[in-house]
Formats: sequence, structure tokens, C-alpha cells
Amino acid sequence: MFPKARFVLLVLACAAPALADTAPASRLDQVLDAVVAHERELAATLERHHPLVETYLQTVKPDPTLGSVPVRDHYFFGRLQLGAPPATPATQQEGPRKKPRKNTLSLFEEFHSQTFRPEGFARMLILDRGNFDRDNYAFDFVRAEFLGEVRTLVFDVAPKPVRVQRNKRDGGFTGRIWVEDREYHVVRYNGVYASMLTPGFHFDCWRMNLAPGLWLPAYVYTEEAERASKQLELTHRGQTRIWGYDVGGQSAEDEFTKVLVEDRQANDAAESPGMVSPLESARAWQGEAEANVIRRLERSGLLAPPGEVDRVLETVVGNLEVTNQLALDPPVRCRVLLTTPLESFTVGRTIVLSRGLIDVLPDEASLAMVLAHELGHVLKGHRLDTRYAFGDRVLVGDRRALEEFVFERDPGEEAEADEKAVELLAASPYKDKLAGAGLFLKALSLKAANLPSLIRPHFGNRMANHTGLFRMGKIVETAPELDFASLDQTAALPLGSRVKVDPWSARIELMKTSRAPLLSAREKMPFQITPLMPYLARLGEEQAVEEASRRGN
Repeated sequence: MFPKARFVLLVLACAAPALADTAPASRLDQVLDAVVAHERELAATLERHHPLVETYLQTVKPDPTLGSVPVRDHYFFGRLQLGAPPATPATQQEGPRKKPRKNTLSLFEEFHSQTFRPEGFARMLILDRGNFDRDNYAFDFVRAEFLGEVRTLVFDVAPKPVRVQRNKRDGGFTGRIWVEDREYHVVRYNGVYASMLTPGFHFDCWRMNLAPGLWLPAYVYTEEAERASKQLELTHRGQTRIWGYDVGGQSAEDEFTKVLVEDRQANDAAESPGMVSPLESARAWQGEAEANVIRRLERSGLLAPPGEVDRVLETVVGNLEVTNQLALDPPVRCRVLLTTPLESFTVGRTIVLSRGLIDVLPDEASLAMVLAHELGHVLKGHRLDTRYAFGDRVLVGDRRALEEFVFERDPGEEAEADEKAVELLAASPYKDKLAGAGLFLKALSLKAANLPSLIRPHFGNRMANHTGLFRMGKIVETAPELDFASLDQTAALPLGSRVKVDPWSARIELMKTSRAPLLSAREKMPFQITPLMPYLARLGEEQAVEEASRRGN
């Protein structure tokens, strides 16, 4: 066995051939200096970007069969607005103290918890901003380790006594960091911000290579436990997701070209130029309202750009249409809302499902049930409010968009959509596979009282509340008895089970992982938060060229 110091130098020598000509004693210093410099650069980068930040937290209690079950939840949704770094003793003496800007701008006003503050979760995105350096922290090399395809150097990190004494209210970060071995960016860290006065949440933050030479925060998992008798019992789990660093879509020039091409094709296809029937005019007016809303939601980063997942959803809709001998013109499209709360709604002839809902649905038949309900709204002629056809209605900020874009249906329309959905499913390939859909609705009904934030939609109708379900009652009636302890039933999946989001562009894809066989009921975790363990990879050469070209570099 090598002595620890010698082993550190051997690992660093293998990891950093560019440093081969330097003295061995200085290699570790150069690596740590690069880590500190990159962390300082990251703070400046995040000041220029304003991605969306979503935090969902569940309070859990022990369960003898299921391990732990959620009993309460909290939700925060906002846009990152990185404020000024914390004041140091030196800067505190310079002139009058200014009130620091919060690190997040809330887009969702129902986050009123005094215990879980959104600013605390935003702070987890940067390591002790303004203080993370070698004067304030001690670094102890642990090992070299692969995270996915990326080889990393692992260090234990703790604040030095000078850091703790200078600010007893904020004792700094204690934990472990993973540093990629080429340019020495921190790609993962976990630990806690603690002080002598108050404990902090333990968290595990992952960064991804989203642009050439740029590793940015993508996921944060939080977990906390309290000691009960001789054992620690889990009390809280949380997920923070960050996306939309570069949500702008295509350039204005590309959009302009597309509009010209589409208009010319439309004119060429017109049988009688200048002659438009009242029905065609009404449909075109609704189409303008629909296009305005979809474009506004996409540009804000709330709606994923068109892609693979949309096509999967549209295939299921196509199965419903073909088996029911429907020919819809214009066709029904599908899009994905990137937020966690479970919801589905229609914007004209566009069906929108939230990422969280797609994540927890147990099978294709359950997905078909949700899509059939929304297709029922389309077939029953339930229209979009055409006020959105006026341009000024969509020229609003993100917060007003969340407040004013309302796509709820009244109870009568919901009942009509349910009735039509049952009719569509009865003639579909899914007619004999709806037991899972019924179990999903039963599980949702039972969990609704404890998870109000998860079932509260941003734009559409609630699927359930603390009193029960709001839709598809006939499907529930035909479902078997629900048994959470049975390994033969999967009523709902954990959050994050299906959809992968690119934090840079907000593009999505379905995860290509096979489901592992369950060993016990504790591994079912319906609607629950689980740790986030992404597979890290460096941006490929072709991807780097594409990203640089798109950014104008």
C-alpha cells in the first residue's frame, strides 16, 4: 500500500498529464486553485442566466410495510435571479447596508412555509458563494472515481476555524466534492450548510456538461432524518430541478423563414384564393389563440420543445383515433409541460400533459386513459378562450402567464369528456388493459389528501382533491382492490421515472432504462421522491460544435 500523500500524487499525475512538467508537490495546489477559480466563474455565469427552478419536498413518516410514506408536501416554482453574494466583514463596513436581492423570483405564490425557504434551496446550487477558497476551507483527497463516463477526483471538504469564527450564523459547507479530471470543474457535491446556531438540510447536487467548458447545476436531492430512540428515521425528501439555461428556441431569422414558407404553401393549396368560409375563419381564429399560447409557454421554458416524447403521446392518440374511425383535421397534437404537479389539459387541439404525470403513470393504458379524457374535450367541441388570439394577451411576464393562462373546464364539460373517453377506450386496443389505469386513479385518490401540492395544477383541472377523484369514475369502478403491499400491483411509479430533461435547452426524452424487479413493497414508492443519480458524460465534439454554432460563437 502506498502512503496516502504519495497515492494522491500518483492519481493526480495520471489525471493531469498537462501538469507533468511541474513539481509533484505543486500538482495538488494547481488542481485546487483551478477548482476555486471555476467555482468563482460559475457564480458569474449564473448571474447571466435565469433558468427555472422547481423544488418539491415531501415530509414522510415511517411505515412498517412500505418503509416510509409521504404525509405532507411543499412546492416552490420560480426563476433563478442570483443576488449579491453574502457580505464579508470587510464589505460590511463600506457604507450603508443594502438589502440583498433574493436568489429566486417566485412564479408560484403558494409557497408560504416558514420552515422550507426557497432561498435556502437556491443556495445549494453554488458552493459557499464568496467564501469557497483555500483560505477558508481544508481539502482532503479521498480517491479517484467514475461518475458515469467522467473520471473524477474526490475530496472531503470542511471549513477552517477562521471561516466558522468569522460567521457563526453561517458555518459554511461541510461534505464531499467530485472534480472532473480534465479542467477541474466540480461536478457533484453533497453535504450540509450548518452553523453553530441552526442545522441545515443535507443535500446532493449534480452538475452537467451543458455547453463547451461549462458544467451547470441540474439536480439537487435533499434528505433529512431525526433520531428516534436508537435509530435515525427519515423525515424529509426533496428534489430541486433546474432547466432552461438557454431557452430561446430557434433564432428569429429561422422563425421568419418558417412563417414565409408556411404561408406560401397555404396559399398554393387554397382552392379559391380570397374565399374563406365562416367555419374556416372560426377555426383559424381559434388556431391563432392556440399558437399564441403554445409559443408563449415554450419561450418561457414551461413547455418542452417538440420532440420524441410528443410523438410517443401522439402515437397513443392515433391508436384511439384509428380504432374509433376518427379522422381529425386539423390533427390533434401533444406537448409536455415541464413541471412536477400532476395535470393534463387542452389548448385548442393541443393536449398537454405535465412531466410529473407522465413520470408516475404505470403503463401505456393509463397514459391512454389520460389522453382519451383530453381527446374527449376536443371531440365535444370544448373550445379555447379566443381572447388569446389578441397579441397583447400573451405579451406578459412569466408570473402573469401563470395567473392568467387558465384552461380549466367546468364540471359539465369534464363529465362530457369522461363519457366520451370511456366510449373511446371501449373501442381501443387498451380496452382489456385498463385495470392499471383504475388502480392509478384509486392510488391518486388515497394520496391526494397528503399531497396537495402534487395534485394542484398550474393551468388545468385538478385530477383529485382531499375528498376524492374528479374524473374517470367508471374506470375506477372496474378496477381491482388496491393493495400497496402487493408486488403484483404497480398503481403508480416514483417521480422521475420516465422523462429526462436537458437542463440547457429544456428538450426532453424518455429514459432508456429497463425496470428492475421489485424485491419488496418498500421499493414501489408511488408518487414519492427518490434520490437523483444522473449518468454524467462530457459534451461530445459534435454536440459542442452544434452548441457553439447555435450560440453564435
